[in-house]
Amino acid sequence: MRVAIITESYPPDVNGVARCALETARHLARRGHHPLVVAPAPAPGVRARHDGPAPVVHVPSLPLPGYPQVRVALPSRKLASAVAAHRPDVVHLASPFVLGARGASLAVRLGVPAVAVYQTDLAGYARTYLGAGELAAWRRIRAVHTAADLTLAPSTASLNALEARGVPRVALWGRGVDTGRFRPERRDPGLRRELAPGGELLIGYVGRLAPEKHVELLAEAAALPGVRVVVVGDGPSEGALRAALPGAHFLGRRTGDDLARVYASLDVFVHTGPFETFCQTVQEAQASGVAVVAPAVGGPLDLIDHEVTGLLVPPRDRVAVAGAVAALRDDAPRRERLAAAGLSAVAGRTWEAVGDQLIGHYGRVLDAREVAVR
Repeated sequence: MRVAIITESYPPDVNGVARCALETARHLARRGHHPLVVAPAPAPGVRARHDGPAPVVHVPSLPLPGYPQVRVALPSRKLASAVAAHRPDVVHLASPFVLGARGASLAVRLGVPAVAVYQTDLAGYARTYLGAGELAAWRRIRAVHTAADLTLAPSTASLNALEARGVPRVALWGRGVDTGRFRPERRDPGLRRELAPGGELLIGYVGRLAPEKHVELLAEAAALPGVRVVVVGDGPSEGALRAALPGAHFLGRRTGDDLARVYASLDVFVHTGPFETFCQTVQEAQASGVAVVAPAVGGPLDLIDHEVTGLLVPPRDRVAVAGAVAALRDDAPRRERLAAAGLSAVAGRTWEAVGDQLIGHYGRVLDAREVAVR
């Protein structure tokens, strides 16, 4: 099968969309298929990867105003020429909004079925950054996804939101986790001594440092006696967060085995963002054998069984976050029980398993097209 993956983000970007697009291309190649990736060009001076599982075509891009780490694709003939030359059987639209919208139109012109993967709560981002525009964002989302033969939602909450706003033909497709990389054996006593020299409870956040992530909700937890906070990631909110969390360790962007070592060295992982369509970092923390706290909204609702595989707290409630951290600080057996159950829950959620599910979705879309032609 020949698949054109048109994605709004791809490595060297570090985010959920980029990682999922990479793992999709990697799995397709591993199964003997032929993926092509089309993505926005990285920032000048940033080296694009050329050792990946698929050829990559970069289209011109500009930085998102106020958030230069995010690149937005510009109109370019390279998209149409690259996809047409690849002769895809399926067009895969990863978090389509700008480049993906053009990809959806191109798939229609070429008569090729498209599978759109919903991954970003753009309506929530519109509220956060603009204070308005949520309805316009949903109109755009609905138009792009309605043009696709199938939309794949990463969580039950996302699937329900899409269907409630009139998006047709929606199915559930989760995300995998690299259980070979993220595992409890990565725990590093030396790193723990460096970050928590007094043996404090080590809690951590991993992800973008941006307004929609609300990392400032860790402030009350950071002020608890016997607690130290680690923040991993970068983004436009870093300066404000350093001021809000003066005692925290800011480790910057970490990837690969280095990131796995940080995860496994935590005692509690806390996610604060209320706009997650899935929340990959929760799975990575669970695979690392770490107890998890996350807001009871969006993707985490599928990943955390409250008081079984982690703790859910009301979204945007810093007092509840601090309360959950304090409870886990004071109850090591409970912490260990949650960590063990979370580890067990993600054991079968490999990228191989979810990749095969994706190929199954492609096959059903192709079969439906064949039936329609007959």
